[in-house]
Amino acid sequence: MIRGALALLSGMQLLLRRSELRAILWRMLALLLVLMVVLASATFWLVDYITALWIPAGDAWYWQVLSWLAGLLAFVLAMICGIVSFVTLGSAVSAPWLDDLAARTEALSGKQVAAQSSGWMQLILQSLANSIRPLFGLLMWGGAALLFFWLPPLATAIWTYGAVRFLSYELIDPTASRRSWGFNMRKQQLLDRRWFYLGFAGLAMLLLMVPLLNLLVIPAAVVGHSQYLSLKDG
Repeated sequence: MIRGALALLSGMQLLLRRSELRAILWRMLALLLVLMVVLASATFWLVDYITALWIPAGDAWYWQVLSWLAGLLAFVLAMICGIVSFVTLGSAVSAPWLDDLAARTEALSGKQVAAQSSGWMQLILQSLANSIRPLFGLLMWGGAALLFFWLPPLATAIWTYGAVRFLSYELIDPTASRRSWGFNMRKQQLLDRRWFYLGFAGLAMLLLMVPLLNLLVIPAAVVGHSQYLSLKDG
């Protein structure tokens, strides 16, 4: 897990240090910022809605404690929904830039993969298509969480784990697509290096909860994963 987390941090460091990578980052930031603001507004509405469902009624001595716990868990649950939406949509709308970012990172590592011939719209649609099966998997975890909805700690833990698994698929999409990895190949890679990708996606989820820093996570993940694969292949 530590190696996965370090790979993400290394990607963020390289992204900010190299001018050829920063040049692509600046083109993406405005679009990602608008998307983040819209989804953040929806997330805070969802926090209020879930909190209202979970907060118990009564005036017993433990009511304040349960109310605080319900509010905290509702915030985490809603934040995860916002993160999943942001990464899915952000990766899709910025797919052409992410592909270019991966290509430049590979060039810096000396292990460049053959360039994709797809146009901008094709890359966007490809990114959305690659999200479908992982989203179905996430929905299954969401269904499991709903079964325990009235046990907030357990529901939140199930949904969090499902979201980390989803991010493991989503954040490697640009580099996996450049290597023509189908879904089964991606699944096998994630199984073979389970702890690496849990650390990679787990840290990404935490950073996605930090305002402004979350704008760097998607491009940093692409740089970090491209760098990791180039070094591993070398």
